[in-house]
Amino acid sequence: MAAVPCLNFVNSTPSCCASSRQLNSFGLRSNGGRVWAKSSSTTRRFVALSTHSNPRLVKSNRNWGICRPSLQPLDSNDEVAELRGFDTEIQHFKSGKVISARLGYRQLKNDASERLLKNGDVVQILDGHLGAKHGIQKGKFEDARQATNKVSERGFMVVDGRKKKTGNFTQNRFQKLSDELDLDEKWFPLLDYLSTFGLEESHFAQMFERHMPSLQINVTSAQERLEFLLSVGVKRKDVRKILLRQPQILEYTVESNLKSHVMFLTNLGIRDSRIGQIITAAPSLFSYSVDQSLKPTVRYLIEEVGIKNTDLGKVIQLSPQILVQRIDVSWKSRFAFLSRELGAPRDKIVKMVTKHPQLLHYSIEDGILPRINFLRSIGMRNADILKILTSLTQVLSLSLEDNLKPKYSYLVNELRNEVQSLTKYPTYLSLSLDQRIRPRHRFLVFLKKAPKGPFPLSSFVPTDERFCHSWAKTSLDKYLAFKQSLLLKEFAKKYERKH
Repeated sequence: MAAVPCLNFVNSTPSCCASSRQLNSFGLRSNGGRVWAKSSSTTRRFVALSTHSNPRLVKSNRNWGICRPSLQPLDSNDEVAELRGFDTEIQHFKSGKVISARLGYRQLKNDASERLLKNGDVVQILDGHLGAKHGIQKGKFEDARQATNKVSERGFMVVDGRKKKTGNFTQNRFQKLSDELDLDEKWFPLLDYLSTFGLEESHFAQMFERHMPSLQINVTSAQERLEFLLSVGVKRKDVRKILLRQPQILEYTVESNLKSHVMFLTNLGIRDSRIGQIITAAPSLFSYSVDQSLKPTVRYLIEEVGIKNTDLGKVIQLSPQILVQRIDVSWKSRFAFLSRELGAPRDKIVKMVTKHPQLLHYSIEDGILPRINFLRSIGMRNADILKILTSLTQVLSLSLEDNLKPKYSYLVNELRNEVQSLTKYPTYLSLSLDQRIRPRHRFLVFLKKAPKGPFPLSSFVPTDERFCHSWAKTSLDKYLAFKQSLLLKEFAKKYERKH
């Protein structure tokens, strides 16, 4: 039996998708930059399904040909990157792109018209309306002309402003995939639509292997669900990654699943500009019940771990996967280890988790312990290690061979510093050796302004501008030119060693 995603302390139940229905709008309204969704008073029973298993296995002797799937892990432990904000009220259109109210997928009706934005962007209006449904205000575009090229001819559709063949072309394109997966031709329109997000035949085979029903969805329902994700900040380029990791997302209805999960994130204090980022990092969160799984996880973080309410949103933004992991097991094991190994008090460990919640994902044996042992090997006591980890917990994520060891070697051999200096300036370990530490050190040596004795680690902390003003006493351009020259020399040396 396939495993059901759950937490140890609750009966976590993935939300089973309800029957799809076409909506006139997403029911979202903007209030001070925050997205709110209408709540539902009805209570549904959910059937527990695996978030990644396929109940109907592909034949083992099937010849996959070019469509051989390569399964990827559902979730990643990568750190969350900074993203620019997403405006939930106004759709931004790239210049020259043609966008329809239904993403330009289905053949347009004869009464389709076009309107021209002030900056030259073209938006197709289906059945004479678009605006409120997609948050586009009428004042944002003006009447220009009636559509001159009819796109309702049989065998064509419009995608990103270009005519694209359908019909026989689509049938021929997916015929081999259909033969290999026993996929009915009635699902070809869905494949054609998903192709506009960059998915290819091998991706469809992977989705089929992971969750076969995801390719048996009505194309209109799939459009509605992906449009909703785009409207809350998911980037179009990330849709393919989301579908490959969590193809079940095509089955989750907007009203009974997607809206409630977005509202849950919003109520945690997560900014609108980060919602799409969190969905991209942990799309499997939609398979967990808000009331039976996600909310109990949040309560555990607050009541058992000790995360402050004011820090909760930041913690989840830094590590969205924390919502879908067995948080009770990971917290207890790491708390017990750090307490035993370093004598760390509870408040220090809570501070580590708050600053770097990825700590709860790291393996103790393969990740945390080897780095602690390295710090011990260079002469640090447990109290020193605890001070560094409390101040800069991400040290536990740095590579030993490519990061920590080279920086330590440079610290003692080139900068003439003692290892104890790291307890005062632990930030040194997080800085780039090639991009900051070495260039600044060599530049001050070149200018004959390097102080005698141990090189001050505080010179690596400020920005380039402040470094040039306070330490080098020269222009930023001069430093950047020196840095570029140094980087080229170092690159040439590495190239010579490899060849």
